[in-house]
Amino acid sequence: MTIPIPSRSLCGAVETARPTGLPSANPTRSFWTDSSPNANLLASQGSEGPLTADADICIIGSGITGVGVAYHLAQAAQATGYASMCKGPLKVVILEARDFCSGATGRNGGHLRAATYVGYAAREAAFGRDEATRSYEVEAYTTRSIVSIIQEHGWDDDIDMVNGGHIRLYFTEAAACDARRDLECTRMSSLNLKAVKWIEKEEMATEYGPPYPGVYSPAYNLWPLKFVTKLYERTEGLSGRHFSLTVHTQTPATAVERVVQGSDDQSGIRPYIVSTPRGSISCSKVVHATNGYASHLLPFLASCIVPTRGQVMAVRADVNVDQIKTNSWGNDRGSEYWFARPMQKGSDEKPLIILGGARQLAVTPFESNVQDDSTVCPVVGKALRNFLPSVFPGKFMPERKPEMEWTGIMGFTEAGDPLVGPVVDPDGNMDTFKGQFIAAGYSGHGMPRAFGCAEIISQMIIAELSGNEWNRPEWFPERFLTWNRIDDLKDSSFRA
Repeated sequence: MTIPIPSRSLCGAVETARPTGLPSANPTRSFWTDSSPNANLLASQGSEGPLTADADICIIGSGITGVGVAYHLAQAAQATGYASMCKGPLKVVILEARDFCSGATGRNGGHLRAATYVGYAAREAAFGRDEATRSYEVEAYTTRSIVSIIQEHGWDDDIDMVNGGHIRLYFTEAAACDARRDLECTRMSSLNLKAVKWIEKEEMATEYGPPYPGVYSPAYNLWPLKFVTKLYERTEGLSGRHFSLTVHTQTPATAVERVVQGSDDQSGIRPYIVSTPRGSISCSKVVHATNGYASHLLPFLASCIVPTRGQVMAVRADVNVDQIKTNSWGNDRGSEYWFARPMQKGSDEKPLIILGGARQLAVTPFESNVQDDSTVCPVVGKALRNFLPSVFPGKFMPERKPEMEWTGIMGFTEAGDPLVGPVVDPDGNMDTFKGQFIAAGYSGHGMPRAFGCAEIISQMIIAELSGNEWNRPEWFPERFLTWNRIDDLKDSSFRA
């Protein structure tokens, strides 16, 4: 398969990729998970006591994808009256290798930003207008869904959500020309760009400080772990006649074994056993929500979903928040990203900035094939400490020591698109792993895609359980679906 929108960060990484191990036992301390004693309220949930022995669905991973699948399953079970169809609730268990939500979702940059125009011209040339448009519609849909849930339940303040928009700076004229072309092409599509605005460098310098042109687009920032915690609590609260949910943290899945062919309806035996150091779980369906670690249990995905380390820090500004603004930021290299954390009313503290990126400067190119989040890269750290002072002269102190600095593992694909749907083997056989599903490989852009992909997985599972056909929603890209990525799997499958 020709990859028209390649991930430049994977150059040379695919050929050397090998299956991942389990996540590091002692990861760096993330601001989101460790900045206060109660930052992760569910950190050790279900880590002690009896292990769930039997479930309809076992979800591996407790980040936004795993908890998102559980949430959508709960909604569907309630809506369809699952217990009436199946003589009991839909039993779901989530396994997490470390603390709750301690993977990429608990270690990212805190942005919730749907792409609006970047890369549109190339996508339309490669996929056609309809499929190119879906690339952006899936992110808009996912972002709207998350924001709607937050606002419906009044979680805005609980998760520090800020509706501040996003500005993408263009440091070079060539990049600015590409952006103008993308904007022009996107405006000719059906996508809504009414809130997207080009900012000339003179206006940018006056209003925001940096002497570069850029583009403003709608966006949010939030505390990702707190959102997933609220979502889990909400989902668990739906347990009852039609649905039940349990999570076991500190319980890594070490193997998934198919013990019978066919469905449990035919044999009366659950077809899968998921092994952990605490015991095993018999289940009918397995969901791989492990992103960069997907190849630990599915080794043939080793060079299809490549673990890639990102680095983030929390650093203080030297000026007040009115000189920093509340919007999030990015740049034309797509490498650095940052935003100011919301301030408490009346606080005289200088704003705390969450800043990440600079992978392109790492000793290991782009930190591809790096799955160790127990350390940071000093070269990347130095680049990040000097980045904001270079963009906002006088507002940040060069080489200022960050208050916290951490890493996290993402999952990148060559196409930059996730794999979503039933697990398919490299030969295109959908029966080999029948009953297993995956949503992974978000390529550093999981927040505006993962929750929507989780909804697709839940739809597919419910369709199977009810004997109905699943139909793709119009907003979801066809090329994300696993059965449309057979060539990718063949080209990149790991051979021992």
